[in-house]
Amino acid sequence: MSGVRKVWLLMLGAFTLGLDAYVMAGLLPVVAGDLGTTVSLAGQMVTVFTLAYAVSAPLVAGLASGVRPRALIIGALGVFTLGNALTALAPGLAVLLLSRAVAGAGAGVYSALSTAAAAALVPGERRGRALALVMGGMSSGTVLGVPIGVLLAEHAGWRATMWGVTGLGALALAGLAAWLPDVPADPPVPARARLAALTDRGVLPVVGVSFLGAIASLGLYTYLAPVLDSAGGVGEGGVAPYLWAWGIGGVIGSVLAGPLVDRTGKAVALVGGLMAALVLAVGALPLLGAAAFPALVLWGAAGWALQVPQQHRLLALRAERGTVALALNNSALYLGSAVGSAVAGLALSAGLAPRDLPWAAAAVAGAGLVLHLCATRGGRAGRGPGHREPAAAGARRA
Repeated sequence: MSGVRKVWLLMLGAFTLGLDAYVMAGLLPVVAGDLGTTVSLAGQMVTVFTLAYAVSAPLVAGLASGVRPRALIIGALGVFTLGNALTALAPGLAVLLLSRAVAGAGAGVYSALSTAAAAALVPGERRGRALALVMGGMSSGTVLGVPIGVLLAEHAGWRATMWGVTGLGALALAGLAAWLPDVPADPPVPARARLAALTDRGVLPVVGVSFLGAIASLGLYTYLAPVLDSAGGVGEGGVAPYLWAWGIGGVIGSVLAGPLVDRTGKAVALVGGLMAALVLAVGALPLLGAAAFPALVLWGAAGWALQVPQQHRLLALRAERGTVALALNNSALYLGSAVGSAVAGLALSAGLAPRDLPWAAAAVAGAGLVLHLCATRGGRAGRGPGHREPAAAGARRA
C-alpha cells in the first residue's frame, strides 16, 4: 500500500474523531430521556470528552517524545474505539461520562500523533497535502458526520449512532494495524521549550483568542438542540437541517480560509473579521429562531475558518518551535470547548433559559475580538501596512 493510501487510513481515524467529538450535541434530549437525566447533565458528555482530549494530547506527546509513534497511534485508536463501545452500552450517566473520558483520551493522543505520521509517510513535496488530508478528516467528521449521525439516531436510536462510530474506529484500527509502517519519531522537544510557549508574549494572546473562540462556538454547539427549541420551537426531530446548515458553513469556511491567507498574507486581519462574524452570527440566533439558517451558516464558516489564520500566525511568530505552539493551540481549542459546554450546562441548571445562551456566547466571542485587537495593535504599527506574514510560505516549504 502506498504512503498516500496509508494517509487515507489515518484520515478515516481522524474523521471518526471529529464525528465522535460532537455527534452527541444533536442527541442530548434523546440521551437524557433514555437515561432519565437532564439535558444539562447529559451535555457533560461533551465536556468530559473534550477535556480528556485537551489534556491527553500534550501530556502523552511530552512523555513519549522521541518514541516511534506506530504503537502509540494504534493503541490510542484502540482506546478511543473501546470508549465508544462502552458509550453505546452505558446503562446510566456515570458509566456514560466515564466512557466519554476514555474515548476523549484516546482521541487526543491519536490526533497529536497521526499528523506527524502522515507527514512521515509521504515525500517532502507532498507533506502539506498529507497533513491537509488528516486535518480535513477531523473537520469533515464534525461538520458532515454529525448530521448523518443524528439522522441515524432518529431512525434507530442514539446507541446505533455510537455503534456506527465504534465500527468506523474499528475499521481504521484494523487498517492501520495491518498497513501502517514503523514511522520515525520526531526529535525530542526539551521541557524548557514546551514550558516557554506557555509564557511567550507572542504565542499566548493567539492561543487565548482560540480558547475564547472555542468557548463561544464549540461550547454553544453542544446545546444547539435546546437553544433552537427554546428560541424557535424546533423539536427534536427538526434539528438535523440546522446541523447541516452549520456543517455546510464549516466546509465553506475550511475550504476558503487557506487560499485566502495564502493570497493576501493578511492573517491578522482575517482573524479579526472572523471573530466579528462569530459575534454577529451567534448573537442573532435568539432573534431569528426557526429562521436561523443564515446565522448557522455564518457561524459554522467563521468558527471553522478561524484556526487556519491562527495556525499561520503561530508558525510566523515562533517558527523555531512551531510544533509546540500548534499543539498548545489545539489543546486550547478543546479545553475551550470543554469549558464552554460545562459553563453552559451549569447555567442551564441554574435556571438560565436556553435561548439566552447565544447572547452569552456572543459576549465571550466579543471578549476574544477585543483581546485580538489589543494584542495586535502594537504589532501592526511596527510592521507597516504592506507587511505579509511569512507563515504561509514557510508552511508550503515544509
